[in-house]
Amino acid sequence: MAQHSPDDHHAHQHGSMDIRTQERTFEGFITFTIRTTIVIIAALVFLALVNA
Repeated sequence: MAQHSPDDHHAHQHGSMDIRTQERTFEGFITFTIRTTIVIIAALVFLALVNA
């Protein structure tokens, strides 16, 4: 396995990665999940009221 020196320009620096895209994707996923859950619950309540 290749040995890397501490001054290697490919060395990982914790906290240096730009994660704005990942944060926006995660926020979109959470928003989609919440809205979908609300729609499903509303549909179930509607079906329960109609069939009651």
